Amino acid sequence: METAQQYHIGDMVFAAEDIFNDGGMPGFDDEEALIVPSGLRGVVVHFGVAEMDETKEIYLVQFENGPDGSLGAPIGCLPDELTQEIGTATVNR
Repeated sequence: METAQQYHIGDMVFAAEDIFNDGGMPGFDDEEALIVPSGLRGVVVHFGVAEMDETKEIYLVQFENGPDGSLGAPIGCLPDELTQEIGTATVNR
């Protein structure tokens, strides 16, 4: 498994772009619902590979879920959906 940028458990990351439900996220009625807005801060809690394509890395990230900084449920993210650089996220709204 080799990528341009690899994250590790415990790394702080930001959503590099708006992350939408791809239909596989429980708890969202709308298959295209916005799950994580661009720039939201989170922490990598696990990593693995996609079941359908083992060459694709998936990172489980818990993003901030409120003004107190509490963390929400883990969200599966592709490496290009994440960044460690503050202010480099793109807004796709």
